[in-house]
Amino acid sequence: MKETVQIRTIEPQDNDAVKTLVLDVLAEHGLVGEGYAGVDPEMDDMYGNYQPENCNFFVVELDGQVCGAGGYAPLAGDADQAELRKMYFKSELRGLGLGHELIEKCITEAKSSGYKGMYLETTPAMKVAQALYQKHGFEFITERMGDTGHGGCGVFMYRSFV
Repeated sequence: MKETVQIRTIEPQDNDAVKTLVLDVLAEHGLVGEGYAGVDPEMDDMYGNYQPENCNFFVVELDGQVCGAGGYAPLAGDADQAELRKMYFKSELRGLGLGHELIEKCITEAKSSGYKGMYLETTPAMKVAQALYQKHGFEFITERMGDTGHGGCGVFMYRSFV
């Protein structure tokens, strides 16, 4: 039987699955506790936190199960910039091109929302993710932007839209 994959906007019933996905992927990489996305207050209601017009969050379903996620929102401390947020995939979805599709969706929407660019933070160990971001025009920068609260993330990347 052929597997079906769908990228769609988050719905209220996705909250628990997204939280589990994010926490599982972070744990897989040893990125737990303060300084990482798993302790963000929005984790308890991802749907509710991505309802304003200037942000969106997507889930990637494989045969009806949430196996990937990612979105964008205003960068805390610099609302002219979007932040790429919580882009995580279960291992079975990695390498299938879905990360490319999801990041393009986020970039396209963020541009049309009027942001000047998109910022993200990751960790030195996430080399595959960094390569994906570079393929989509992100460049390494030396200084942290905004106030994400992710002190454990030591890699900063930015893509200008102007």
